[in-house]
Amino acid sequence: MRTKGKSTIVWILMGLLLLGLGGFGVTSFTGGQTEIGRVGETKVDTQSYYNALRGQMDNITRQTGQRFTIEEARAMGLTQAVQAQLFGNAALTEEARQAGLSVGDRAVAEAITAAGAFQGPGGFDRAAYGEVLRRQGLTEDRFERDIRNEIAREILAEAVVSGVTPPQALIERAAKWRLEKRDISWLELTAADLPAPVRPADDEILQSWHKANADRFTAPEARRISYVWLTPEMLAEQVELDETALRELYDAKADEYHQPARRMVGRLVYEGAEAAQAAKARIEAGEANFEQLAIERGLTLQDTDLGEMTEAELGAAAGPVFAAEDNGVVGPVDTDLGPALFSVNAILDPVEVSYEDALPELRAEAAAARARRIISDQAPQIEDMLAGGATLEQVAEETEMTLAEIEWTAADEAGPGEIGGYPSFREQAAAVSERDFPELFELEDGGIFALRLDEIVPPTLIPFEEVREKVAADWAQSEAHRQLLALAEERKLDAVSSTMPGAEATPATDGTDAASEAPESEAQPAQLVWQTEAGLLRDGWLEAAPPRLIPEAFTLDEGETEIVDDAGRVALVRVDKIIPADLSQGEAGEIVARAESRLGQSLQADFYDYYARAAQERNGVTLNQAAIASVESQM
Repeated sequence: MRTKGKSTIVWILMGLLLLGLGGFGVTSFTGGQTEIGRVGETKVDTQSYYNALRGQMDNITRQTGQRFTIEEARAMGLTQAVQAQLFGNAALTEEARQAGLSVGDRAVAEAITAAGAFQGPGGFDRAAYGEVLRRQGLTEDRFERDIRNEIAREILAEAVVSGVTPPQALIERAAKWRLEKRDISWLELTAADLPAPVRPADDEILQSWHKANADRFTAPEARRISYVWLTPEMLAEQVELDETALRELYDAKADEYHQPARRMVGRLVYEGAEAAQAAKARIEAGEANFEQLAIERGLTLQDTDLGEMTEAELGAAAGPVFAAEDNGVVGPVDTDLGPALFSVNAILDPVEVSYEDALPELRAEAAAARARRIISDQAPQIEDMLAGGATLEQVAEETEMTLAEIEWTAADEAGPGEIGGYPSFREQAAAVSERDFPELFELEDGGIFALRLDEIVPPTLIPFEEVREKVAADWAQSEAHRQLLALAEERKLDAVSSTMPGAEATPATDGTDAASEAPESEAQPAQLVWQTEAGLLRDGWLEAAPPRLIPEAFTLDEGETEIVDDAGRVALVRVDKIIPADLSQGEAGEIVARAESRLGQSLQADFYDYYARAAQERNGVTLNQAAIASVESQM
């Protein structure tokens, strides 16, 4: 349970306490009650529940890009999980209190000053510490008490799991399971193996398929949104640009439009001329290249890279480097650091762009910058209009903003220039509710927008006529899969019968086919052509095989054949030989050690969980449902 240095559990606690700092603005709980319950005499306060639940909900919102509601949190069991964690911690705190465990100020200070959230340029930042806690609705005394309790819980937890080790027999069994190998044979069946191509279905069959598999042809829930927006591109043609401003922009970008010849080079410095010359000789003889020489000296190409260099920047090496007509290694050259080899990686010609040639780019850049300033100047007025109750339609009439509608889903892929392609719009479209009044938001290119949710369109079955081709393709794929499974059953029986006592020997796969010599009425089933793989482990991989084929093979007995149905792919697998693990060979020692560590951690976690549950039962748990409901109502 303890790692080198600071306690992992302490960092977990501090992470939980600091959840929500990613821009969502965790605030203090403002209800009147102070605790959601207690274990024995140890309280679980409302602020802790608020912070923990808010942090988890915000984390899900960040991951999904959609606002996560308290109703959804209850439905997925998140509220119960957070409560279980808090009451479990409280039970251990109560046990530690009764046992008289205490933690000194030094241990608490070390944990806090090492936390990343409180660091500044010179280390621990006292002001940042206070600000972070303020945002979390915590006082310093309260936070330090929580850290002290958590360290005490860790000490107790270590005592609970100390000496818990898995039985040797269990370790060996796990290692043998992991190292067992199998020789297998397999083959995959495809549409080419079917006796005949799948016949197209008529409309009656397809319409029945459309109804029976409605979920595959149903449009997802959509949000019908009205919005107004204004982007720099919309104003670009209206912007007036004077010659002086364009000239000033051209001059400001002189480093981009006027560049001398450059070379992209790497450098290897040697301790003496003889060593440098010997290295160059090896390159010329084809015994090594520049990268190999760097590796021999404990360097990477990145370590040797100087980037783009001008003649002036290269100094004494400029002559040989710029004399090179192509990429390659030049030198040795005497430099301030010593004799060096230079690798010329790219030759960059001088850049000289005249004002006239740069003018289209300058106009576009200047127009966009000017348009952004115009939008920025107009934004306060538009914000005031919205705050005063103006509708989007009124804003569009009285300003340069454009009114439009969109039926938006999270799965939509917007094209260039469409509002659905802006991350800021997608975030607000996912979060807006029908109760929200329009607000002004900024787009990534300096534009602005406001939106209104007009309607949530429930998932709707798309009419058959609109998706007929998709339905036909889906039916054909399903029918081909059904036929392949039926064929696989036949081939499985053939494979099993060929291994039974008294069965005739399998014909050699040398291109001859005994069945071809028999009369047509005595035709044999097509010969199975197996691919053989030897010595496969459970975590092995076959590039051409369905992913589930190897796991399926490890469920079979020796000589057994089974069908593998994996994401539409159909295959047969046969176990030819089971090779038991030998724990005295090769990497077995490392595998045994891993098994012991993994099983030990699992047993310790179980012991810890059992103890926490027993502690709650022993000390008694009291729940304040009114306080819990009050906290959740503020989410």
